[in-house]
Amino acid sequence: MRIKDLSKIDRPREKLKIKGPTHLSDFELLMAIFGSGNKQADVTKIAHDVLSLIKKKGINLAFSQLEQTKGLGSTKISELLAAVKLCSRHLVKPEQPIINSAEDAVSQLNDIRDKRQEYFVCLTLDGANRVIAKRTITIGTLNSSLSHPREVFADAVAERAANIIIAHNHPSGVLKPSENDIEITKKLLQSGKILGIQLLDHIILTSKSFYSFAEEGLIM
Repeated sequence: MRIKDLSKIDRPREKLKIKGPTHLSDFELLMAIFGSGNKQADVTKIAHDVLSLIKKKGINLAFSQLEQTKGLGSTKISELLAAVKLCSRHLVKPEQPIINSAEDAVSQLNDIRDKRQEYFVCLTLDGANRVIAKRTITIGTLNSSLSHPREVFADAVAERAANIIIAHNHPSGVLKPSENDIEITKKLLQSGKILGIQLLDHIILTSKSFYSFAEEGLIM
């Protein structure tokens, strides 16, 4: 059936206007996005082919994949991809974990425990200690030059984080912090106070255990 064969009230855009988008099927929503077809294909055929592609490949389609749909031009492809991306950015995201203890933080850091190199990682947290993001700051032996405050706090400032937790692994399996680890912690603690972003903890991990500066009373 072509779009012209539908009664005016049953055409997707008219139906959306009267009843709202929740009353439209996926097929009808695609027709509403595309609006009309062309000499190559009617909008019903285009919408049907795109819906089949979405069911096979998922919603994150590439421009090149959609170009294979007969009758679908670059303008309509751009409109569809832009609409999908806009919606995905504003959909309600899963609740992020809240860090209330060193154990909670460690549960977010298991991926670095068995690394053969030292990974220096930063967890940014909001005011409720909910995780905003986890980032690897440096890879390699931890030292003052690699862990400069600007590298640690740059994203935290941009994200308006209230707190951060830093962590790194010890491939040697030795949990005891080095003098360098202690020095770095003190420097980042002071920098955080200046920026108004609190350093809550510095955690050292091995494959079997962890060391928390906060639990050991080294962060006040």
